[in-house]
Amino acid sequence: MAQVTVDSRIKMKDYCLRRLGSPMIDINVTEDQIEDRIDDAFQYYRDYHYDSTQKLYKKHQITQADKDNRYITVPDEVIGIINVFPTSQEGWDTVNMFDMRYQMRLNDMFDFTDVSILHYTMVMQHISLIDDYFSGRTPFDYQRHMNQLHIYCNWDTDLTVDEYIIIECYQIINPESYTDIYNDIWLKRYVTSLIKRQWGQNLSKYEGITLPGGLTYSGQAILESANEEISTLHEEMDTKHGALLGMIIG
Repeated sequence: MAQVTVDSRIKMKDYCLRRLGSPMIDINVTEDQIEDRIDDAFQYYRDYHYDSTQKLYKKHQITQADKDNRYITVPDEVIGIINVFPTSQEGWDTVNMFDMRYQMRLNDMFDFTDVSILHYTMVMQHISLIDDYFSGRTPFDYQRHMNQLHIYCNWDTDLTVDEYIIIECYQIINPESYTDIYNDIWLKRYVTSLIKRQWGQNLSKYEGITLPGGLTYSGQAILESANEEISTLHEEMDTKHGALLGMIIG
């Protein structure tokens, strides 16, 4: 039998319910509860799993609203910003004396037919060190839940309307565009366990009630089993799938 590929929210829901025993067993959860648990799973997945985000460079065109606000509004899907670069030669980080283009023209020292790559590397590191020592980089601040990128420069003179800047950032991968995320084995197991815990919580209030035929509800057993699975999955996330500490700012 061919393996079922989960590539949508509906297929994920059906897959998880089948893992719990549906339709042979009645899974006592509502549609809204299932949707909420899928949302919870994705929120945890996006915050901790390294496969949930991508590093990219986004261009942003400065608007008059940006200058008036003294910050740039960042899309919700951006969860961390690493660096911000000007695109103009007159950008806020430019120091002409140590600019690489200036040095190349001044001494013609980067002709690789005559100069060792080792010498080139050492010179570039030295120039970068001097540049950072005397000028440093323009500081910026980004807080994920505020969606505001604050660049601590002179907004009146350093940035002009219609100028572009480049933002190096981490952005959430949209599962609707890249549906392979739904088929992530860790995520499928996690959604299943969250739905199972909801099922156990729903049945807990009927604990000990005997049904026709002598059957007895055991919501507490389902709840405890789900909690053990979730704890194992959290530990697995920390040890195998978690993003490296310090790789995201914001």
